[in-house]
Amino acid sequence: MLKAGIIGLPNVGKSTLFNALLRAHLAPAANYPFCTIEPNRGVVAVPDPRLTALAQVVHVPTQIPAAIEVVDIAGLVKGASKGEGLGNQFLSHIREVDALVHVVRCFEDPDVVHVTGIPEPVRDIEIVLTELVLADLELLQRRRERLSREVRSGDKHALAEDQLLARLQAHLQAGRPANTAGLTREEQSLLVACPLLTLKPTILAANVHESQLAHAEEDARVRAVRQYAREHHGYETVVVCAQLESDLVELSPEEAAEYLQSLGVQETGVAGLIRAVYALLKLRTFFTFNEKEVRAWTIPAGTPAVRAAGRIHSDFERGFIRAERVFWKDLVEAGSVAQARERGHYAHEGRDYEVQDGDVLLFRFHV
Repeated sequence: MLKAGIIGLPNVGKSTLFNALLRAHLAPAANYPFCTIEPNRGVVAVPDPRLTALAQVVHVPTQIPAAIEVVDIAGLVKGASKGEGLGNQFLSHIREVDALVHVVRCFEDPDVVHVTGIPEPVRDIEIVLTELVLADLELLQRRRERLSREVRSGDKHALAEDQLLARLQAHLQAGRPANTAGLTREEQSLLVACPLLTLKPTILAANVHESQLAHAEEDARVRAVRQYAREHHGYETVVVCAQLESDLVELSPEEAAEYLQSLGVQETGVAGLIRAVYALLKLRTFFTFNEKEVRAWTIPAGTPAVRAAGRIHSDFERGFIRAERVFWKDLVEAGSVAQARERGHYAHEGRDYEVQDGDVLLFRFHV
């Protein structure tokens, strides 16, 4: 299962957001820096209204959503790349995840301390990014030193890698993360021995107070975060109210919906954040169903049908014959499997068919 790591300065709401994502109070969220030392881990369901629509059409009682693992990583501080605030330990936790959710605090609260005194979102983002960049520069330098002998001997692979590392070094020294360097797939494959922190796909979570939520897009701090993220790093920004979502865990769905309505909002942003992370990881969803359940399965974009079959069971991949496919919306609009077949919406696909997001598949196999 792919992992998304929650990062940011201390006391910006990372553990609160983690609890909100899991809809449970699993991680301590206290008002002091480094409340979190060891990372908290949990599995988060991906909200998907298509599941409910499909369950109604195929008349099954159980819905099993797609899921991703979320890791709550302790706060980074200035000097983390040199070991400040247990920075080396925390940076190693970041290396283990596939994508980053960078939480930035966009509200003031005298009861919640801030490590630099007053939240200044752009400055706070730059503190964390600078530490990640510095850690990457150190890793690049060590890797180039290890390659030096092979480079001097004229090894073609070593020369190609060293040239790429030199280019990335200049890019990072300009304060830009590696994931904005426009690397090709081939270039990224050369970096297997040099796993850069800033090469990880990243999304910014602008954490606001509940009083800001209804008009968050007009908030000066949120707008500054969104503009900075887009113009300087190409990051998407999602607005969340982590504390509110965490508090809503204690309420029934009806009570929670009523309270949100009183604030003038439909959701706190957490559901949108989960969907955004799922997209950030370049994941796709296909569906299967039987007489008991309809289920969402996660695959990387570009996965062929035979590999998607293996996601369910290795026997499906080993004995793959074909996949019967219907697009979820065609099935829902038809109202039944029989009607969808009669309208010609079902197709037979071979092993190399690239599974599309929203496909409903039935695999035929023989072992």
